[in-house]
Amino acid sequence: MKEPSEKQQQILSFIEAFIDEHDYPPTVRDIQFGCNLSSTSVVSYNLDRLKENGYLNRHSEVSRGLSLSNQREITSEPISIDTVAVPLLGTIAAGSPFPMPENDTWYDLSGSELIDLPQAITGTGDGVYALKVRGESMIDALISDGDLVIMEQASSVRNGQMAAVRIKSDNSTTLKHFYSEGPRTRLEPANSHMEAMTFASTDIEVLSRVVAVWRYMG
Repeated sequence: MKEPSEKQQQILSFIEAFIDEHDYPPTVRDIQFGCNLSSTSVVSYNLDRLKENGYLNRHSEVSRGLSLSNQREITSEPISIDTVAVPLLGTIAAGSPFPMPENDTWYDLSGSELIDLPQAITGTGDGVYALKVRGESMIDALISDGDLVIMEQASSVRNGQMAAVRIKSDNSTTLKHFYSEGPRTRLEPANSHMEAMTFASTDIEVLSRVVAVWRYMG
């Protein structure tokens, strides 16, 4: 097995520490910030080399599809591959907003269709649910029409994070990159052919943040 470079060793140590703390693996962007790397492409390149050399298992089609290989001596115990059932609450527009579900179904996680997902993606599953994407406004973030986005309930997100938000004035929701700009909030699509939407910040409510994307390959 080829010895990892200094940068790759730093990435491995960060992944191990992150899993120990959170019980699920980091995203590529978590690794970029945690290891102070210049870009996500640098992270992806080194993850691919670590996978080739047997240090990592990586499923690039999901956001948190990382686990340390059993060949790593520092792995004290196997990473859990148990699944967690999360509810599929419905559809969210990745284009124009659509009317909100009634009867508080955003917050009632019972009585819904359930989807089994790896625990590495969902963590404990508390406050986590899935939505089916409708539209093409997030295609540059590798989210296409028909994909499932795995959401974690949250009342606030960092600027640039992908979130499901409610537009209060017309009681509709949309999936976009969120940017708070004082009295105004910008909802940015990940599609170069579409323009951002800007609203009064008092008109916007954050519902949840994206933690992973799940795609069925047929």
